[in-house]
Amino acid sequence: MAGIYLHIPFCKHRCAYCGFFSSTNQEWKEAYVSALCRELEMRKEYVGGEPIHTIYVGGGTPSQLSLSDLERLFSYIYKVYKVSSDAEVTLEVNPDDVRDEYTSALRSSLPICRLSMGVQTFNDERLRFLKRRHTAAQAFEAVDCCRRYGFTNLSIDLIYGLPGETLDEWEHDLRQALSLDVPHLSAYHLTYEEGTPLWKQKEQGEVEEMDEEVSAAMYTMLVEHLVRAGYEHYEISNFCRPGMESRHNSSYWKGIPYIGCGAAAHSFDGKSRQWNIASIPYYINGINEGAPRIEREELDLYTRYNDYLVTALRTRWGASLENLGTLFGPLLQGYCLKNARRHIDQGLLRVDGDSLHLTEKGVFLSDGVISDLLWVE
Repeated sequence: MAGIYLHIPFCKHRCAYCGFFSSTNQEWKEAYVSALCRELEMRKEYVGGEPIHTIYVGGGTPSQLSLSDLERLFSYIYKVYKVSSDAEVTLEVNPDDVRDEYTSALRSSLPICRLSMGVQTFNDERLRFLKRRHTAAQAFEAVDCCRRYGFTNLSIDLIYGLPGETLDEWEHDLRQALSLDVPHLSAYHLTYEEGTPLWKQKEQGEVEEMDEEVSAAMYTMLVEHLVRAGYEHYEISNFCRPGMESRHNSSYWKGIPYIGCGAAAHSFDGKSRQWNIASIPYYINGINEGAPRIEREELDLYTRYNDYLVTALRTRWGASLENLGTLFGPLLQGYCLKNARRHIDQGLLRVDGDSLHLTEKGVFLSDGVISDLLWVE
């Protein structure tokens, strides 16, 4: 099985914190959608005829595309690829794009069965600070609208660790999120990506990063509130009702191949990584000329071993000891277990059956713990 990721880079305006490739220039939309369709056909052999189990349309702001654009894209996907009848098909949406007519059409004329909504916070002042274009009220209205038209598989994103944010404010966001009772929730600590407006504000001394102890307390509060509410903590930043994991993202973490189409989109076939050029006009020109501007990195055994640990240990499934031996050989399996011993003794890692897992304590120190297991020349 395999997945498809489509990158839609268009936004009405850039959020202050976002480091993803995006553009506010809307004039390229029509040519870009045409190029996406051509790329989907040109690169169909990349997944080797495997059935497509997940499709994810991300961005940018995919809900900036018209319904006719989305219909055209999905028509090509279903014409060119063998898509499973129970495929998970996700569209990222902005709350203020979720209106009755649009949402009704998404449900009735497209194969989309899951929506992922960037809420980020329910504090209007902080939404303005982040340069988000919706309000807290619009987030509630958007979730209601989705349900009204039959979307039950919904996910929302939250951000914590905002400048000056208090534990009480974060707890308020969590209570508001839980009141929506969506089946999936992702929560990410704010990061300062170089080149973003927020990064510049930090460099100029206008904002400060969150204190580490407060950040840790916020994460603890996140986990406690969601687990108490019946959510499963299946990846460091992701929570779901039983059986409602993001199948697409879980495929990333399990090393399942996927093709990424669109400017700056990444692909993975199990042995190499590829990524398209991060430029809309150069991307379009390359596709139109029949010579996609793609860079490629062949992954040697040690890089694949490192990638496996970095992704697997973030999940509740952990790193399979059998897979370590089968995929990477006894040398690297032994190397991993030898370096893990100290962290097991310190209560940061545990072995459960065939799998190596981060403990609850180890999650807070995950970057350091995982780095100690990685192969370094």
